[in-house]
Amino acid sequence: MSTVTEAKTINGLNMKQLFESVDALRKVPNLAEFQFRVTNGWMGGAVNRSTIKNFYGLSQEDTSRKEPFVLDADEPPILLGNGSAPNPVEYLLTALISCVTTSLVIHAAAKGIEIQNVESRVEGDIDLRGFLGLDDNVPKGFKNIRIHFKIKADVPDDQLEELCKLGPTFSPVYNTLTNGVNVDVQLEK
Repeated sequence: MSTVTEAKTINGLNMKQLFESVDALRKVPNLAEFQFRVTNGWMGGAVNRSTIKNFYGLSQEDTSRKEPFVLDADEPPILLGNGSAPNPVEYLLTALISCVTTSLVIHAAAKGIEIQNVESRVEGDIDLRGFLGLDDNVPKGFKNIRIHFKIKADVPDDQLEELCKLGPTFSPVYNTLTNGVNVDVQLEK
């Protein structure tokens, strides 16, 4: 990434700030270590509520969010819920498509590519026999996930294909899902 001396905006991003941040992380790599947190409580039935507020980053606790984000999860009635909120696997798909899109847009900006519009959709196939314990040979999670993008930018089609690959290449959520991560589950007393 090159150095930008004036405050130029590409894809709604301040390029000077972007490159200054990248340079700072190159010089002090431990500043790049972040910890994001979510707390969750069961509300009854199939409903639970997640709260997101502070996180750790740039070697300090970040308290810039004045109010927490509150996200409810439920199941549709056919899956014993009330349908009052998205279900957890829909949140997973939301996290995936949001992160891939953000990664695509930021890395396109870093390459100097202005995007006029991005539309996307994601679909995931799941067989509930795994979740319900009806068949040990059926995965408990998604069997397949597909992401589709429509990107409008003044670049040739082959460069649109390259842009489409930027998102998955740099997305933390995509990489976590496709490479796996250790998840430690323990009871707190």
